[in-house]
Amino acid sequence: MGVWFWRLILLSLAGIIFSPKHCVSQKETGRKYKFMQDATSAPRTSYYDYIIIGGGTAGCPLAATLSQNHNVLMLERGGSPYGNPNITNLSAFGDPLSDTSLSSPAQRFISEDGVINSRARVLGGGSCINAGFYTRASRHYVREAGWEEKLVNESYKWVERVVVFRPPVLQFQSAVRDGLLEAGVLPYNGYTFDHIYGTKVGGTIFDQNGHRHTAADLLEYANSDGITLLLHATVYRILFTKERSNSRPVAYGVVFKDAHGLEHRAYLKQGTKSEIIVSAGALGSPQLLMLSGIGPAHHLREHNIDVVLDQPLVGRGMKDNPMNAVFIPSPTPTEVSLIQVVGITNFGSYIEAASGENFNRDSQQNFGMFFPKIGQFSKLPPKQRTPEALAKAIEKMESLQEEAFQGGFILEKINGPISKGHLELRNTDPNENPLVTFNYFQDPRDLEKCIQGIRIIEKIIDSKAFSPFKYNNMSASSLINMTANRTSISLAQFCRDTVMTIWHYHGGCQVGRVVDRDYKVLGVDALRVIDGSTFNYSPGTNPQATVMMLGRYMGVKILQERLVADETK
Repeated sequence: MGVWFWRLILLSLAGIIFSPKHCVSQKETGRKYKFMQDATSAPRTSYYDYIIIGGGTAGCPLAATLSQNHNVLMLERGGSPYGNPNITNLSAFGDPLSDTSLSSPAQRFISEDGVINSRARVLGGGSCINAGFYTRASRHYVREAGWEEKLVNESYKWVERVVVFRPPVLQFQSAVRDGLLEAGVLPYNGYTFDHIYGTKVGGTIFDQNGHRHTAADLLEYANSDGITLLLHATVYRILFTKERSNSRPVAYGVVFKDAHGLEHRAYLKQGTKSEIIVSAGALGSPQLLMLSGIGPAHHLREHNIDVVLDQPLVGRGMKDNPMNAVFIPSPTPTEVSLIQVVGITNFGSYIEAASGENFNRDSQQNFGMFFPKIGQFSKLPPKQRTPEALAKAIEKMESLQEEAFQGGFILEKINGPISKGHLELRNTDPNENPLVTFNYFQDPRDLEKCIQGIRIIEKIIDSKAFSPFKYNNMSASSLINMTANRTSISLAQFCRDTVMTIWHYHGGCQVGRVVDRDYKVLGVDALRVIDGSTFNYSPGTNPQATVMMLGRYMGVKILQERLVADETK
């Protein structure tokens, strides 16, 4: 039969062949998979059709898809999210982010700008430690990326059948929604995943019981006979060979270590179109390429790394969407909510909110989105957020009455951004964070978007809809000054001094610079990068939906490629 017949069959059946077997039970918690094992049990040498480095937001759907037809190894440097209530429960949102131990599912890093940030170190990646909001990329983004729209929509739906829920929009979130409409962020688009101008309610990966569902749940789709998942497996380098002195480097294996430090090697099967796929995230993927010899030659030589390919654009184009928030103390109690409502403005700023910041005095833990224990500290400019300053802020916060935490935050995040930075190796240890600079607000257009976003927040605070959650004697400007711990601060200075992260950093292996539109690394063979490091700018208001979609989408595309190649032999 012809190539196009098989391609049509693959596309038309994509949502059936790879569907979970038990639709009713797919949203239960506490699952583990028989193909999941600790790397200490792995053989010293093994062979696979595909080796996926990183079991994160893109890696899990990618592995689940490829496992249908091929033998897949997925290497995850962290542990399992299952059975960990600090990951599963919405009420414990901040706990992993405040845990700075080596076993934490969130690995803290501080950019050279001084902003405290976090990267995932757990199966399921950032979907295990984020605020849960689910929304798609715009149609313009899809077209610009060169993706097939039909397959994109099918891939989003494939994800949504397992991990997405409708949030309960209660009093505080409703007030923000109605305040956005009063502020002119129109029209109201209701509950939708679509990225369109106006105000909407998006999806969430927290179910009706407040339990988190993550990209790891997409492994329900996997063929358990076609996948091996190793936890606590840290990849140290990718191996390359050249058939001739003038030929392109070809990836053929990886070196990884288990939790005991024992070295293992996994190789691609010979004589096939097998590939290594890096899905280690916006920090991990460019870092691993450099550790493997792909990057700026002068920088690699500084670290005594043999140069496989002089590629000066690896680690360039790093971006993090700056986020600024205003705290509004409330005279009435507020529900515990993370991101549910979003205002998508026509000038490039997104408005969101969180409320009911939990405070547990018995355990002295703060579990909100904006507490210094998780690094979200806006009382001092970034360069002044020293460990001593953080400790002092935490001590002061723990001395406050619980009523002081009654209220919520309204935040703005700019799209893009236009400002960009770079990533470099700190050393040759893949367990340690690389050096990364984001250059927040370096481009004045980013700063202007922030200023306009804060002005929308002022209108929401002063709106009739939001009045039950604001003290009458507190104006929007006074709340901005209180948030920044200043008096009469300009909005431009507020943006610069209170900038935080919303964990949407991306870049480092961008399409058109490091990888092509099929996510194949330029200049080498049998190697792709599929994750947020390939984005030129962040999709939608929140990227996790698109990262999960991309894993599924590219898995199907790779299966199609191999089917066509096999058919035309």
